[in-house]
Amino acid sequence: MAEISRVGVVGLGTMGSGIAQVCLQAGLEVVGREVEQELGDRARARIDHYLTRGVEKERLTQDDKDAALARLSLVTDLAELATCELVIEAAFEDLDFKRGLFAELDGVVAPGAILATNTSALSVTQIAEATPRPERVVGMHFFNPAPVLPLVEVSRTSHTSDETFDAAYAFVQRIGKEPVACNDTPGFIVNRILIPLLNDCVRVLDEARVTPDDIDRAMRFGANWPIGPCALIDLIGIDVHVHASEALHQALGEERMAPPQRLLEMQEAGQLGRKTGRGFYEYETS
Repeated sequence: MAEISRVGVVGLGTMGSGIAQVCLQAGLEVVGREVEQELGDRARARIDHYLTRGVEKERLTQDDKDAALARLSLVTDLAELATCELVIEAAFEDLDFKRGLFAELDGVVAPGAILATNTSALSVTQIAEATPRPERVVGMHFFNPAPVLPLVEVSRTSHTSDETFDAAYAFVQRIGKEPVACNDTPGFIVNRILIPLLNDCVRVLDEARVTPDDIDRAMRFGANWPIGPCALIDLIGIDVHVHASEALHQALGEERMAPPQRLLEMQEAGQLGRKTGRGFYEYETS
């Protein structure tokens, strides 16, 4: 397989724009696709903002930043991804939506191109089976924020060819990330462990009648966690965590996977964490 030099990213929200930034900083051309030009422009501004912070902190030069942004193309038509050797999907976490998207992408890209999904909880196998060539589909789960966190879970289905998996794994290494190999099982590795653990922490808030700050400090100073569970859920996003919990609960039937009532109430109230300015804690929003 030829070396990947042109990457498509479908969906330029927080995760998608972060993935695009990582690829740009690795020297790759990126074609970012959003359904509306305005959303693409917002993503470019977001990437520009974080690259500018990198310049201010002397992590890269102004020339590096300018060159990275010059490698970014924004499109609204999936057909514009035809020349990409790899397309990473980071769109809405809905199985039917992703299956439809992958079926459409399969008709756009070259036969040898790799299609990757950034899903954190859905079945890569079911997504792959929406295409005529499921052997070219792989899971590539980045963690938020993608430019900061090094881990990428590279997951294979029973259909994924060795060539596809090896190329995806090598690509993750090439862009400076730490890949781990896993199979397409619910939650892969991290979420399978982390989701029920975080849910347990939230339940302790009510059962033990403690504050978010106390439980966060307990886990930071007692278990040496770098960030407390409540602060971590705020960073992930309450809605994102609830969605992942519901998907794992449906797949595995384990009660610890089900989102606690407190999180459901916070989601209903629009208290989604850092992105809305209020979750377990309050934050300044830009």
